[in-house]
Amino acid sequence: MRPFRFGVSVRQVQSRGDWREKARKIEALGYDSLTVADHLTDLIAPIPAALSAAEATVHLRVGTNVLNNDLRHPVLVAREAAAVDLLTDGRFQLGLGAGSIRSEYEQIGIRFDRGAVRVQRLTEAVTIIKGLLRGERVTFAGQHYRVTGHTIAPLPVQKPNPLS
Repeated sequence: MRPFRFGVSVRQVQSRGDWREKARKIEALGYDSLTVADHLTDLIAPIPAALSAAEATVHLRVGTNVLNNDLRHPVLVAREAAAVDLLTDGRFQLGLGAGSIRSEYEQIGIRFDRGAVRVQRLTEAVTIIKGLLRGERVTFAGQHYRVTGHTIAPLPVQKPNPLS
């Protein structure tokens, strides 16, 4: 069982200095984590923001709240999560979701499938991501994704993985 942690999800940032100051303040106030949402609006992109926040702090966990699975292929998510976890000395937490905002899908020309389909796609993605983050050579043929003999390197610091 994981310990209960307190975190802050930050939505707006004005500059690099502003972002770093927010991260340092969140850490100084005793919070455990800083997460960034993944929406196609005026929010900062979550992966680079998490990495920057980790650079500005010492112990603060950083992560995604949550990545929309339909916007990224699971192999790329695993690669980026492993790299960010390595570069943050194991302080990255990867949150994943099935996507829920129809207008975002419409704006970028992606079909907004019914919830059950989006959840099935997320389930397949999690299977692929977990295998890759464990260092396995993944071959997967599902209804939504196909991966053949793929591995990633480097692997994440956290074991079994940085999924939150």
